[in-house]
Amino acid sequence: MNQFLSQIIDFPMAENQYYKEVYNKRQIVIHHTVSNGNAQNVISAWQKTKEKVGVAFVIDREGKVYKAFSSAHWAHHLGTKEINNTILNKQSIGIELCSWGALTFKNGVYLNTSKEEVPKEEVTTYVYPYRENRYFHKYTEKQLASLKLLLQYLCETYKIPNTYNQEMWEISKSALRGDKGIFTHVSYRKDKSDCHPQKELVEVLKSL
Repeated sequence: MNQFLSQIIDFPMAENQYYKEVYNKRQIVIHHTVSNGNAQNVISAWQKTKEKVGVAFVIDREGKVYKAFSSAHWAHHLGTKEINNTILNKQSIGIELCSWGALTFKNGVYLNTSKEEVPKEEVTTYVYPYRENRYFHKYTEKQLASLKLLLQYLCETYKIPNTYNQEMWEISKSALRGDKGIFTHVSYRKDKSDCHPQKELVEVLKSL
């Protein structure tokens, strides 16, 4: 674990772009970026927001983990319309996986949101649509390996239960109440599809 932590890359956001306030952490929330594999570009884009949007960690397609700010601090990353939205953001640690997310299939090719082709070997296809989409960009093996180590570290550090919760793939009353645990962005919002329940991701979460 010490070796893993030493490999985390600091790519700090300006201190006025997040809240340098220590808050008791109860939840970890996994997102995906809807972008290419460049984690530094993701963090740099957050620097331009007035709303102090961001998460503590971004994992690129090669499994490199970038830290934007301390996991003890917080920024807005949930965007719920619940009355406790600010508290939910304060008490949660966000992790982003670099991924294009939902894809479209047109003329025999898979396209991302920038209308660029995604190789078919990087696509997960669902028999039934998940959040109205059948095709998603796969999270990579290296990403998921790093995610597992990061989740293990954060759960141990903040005493957050690592028990797999099937509820995380739909709107979750537990998540919205602020119960302790690991969730995804879809646990909080019906209009989001991050993260999708890729088999390999589910296996990682069950193995913690």
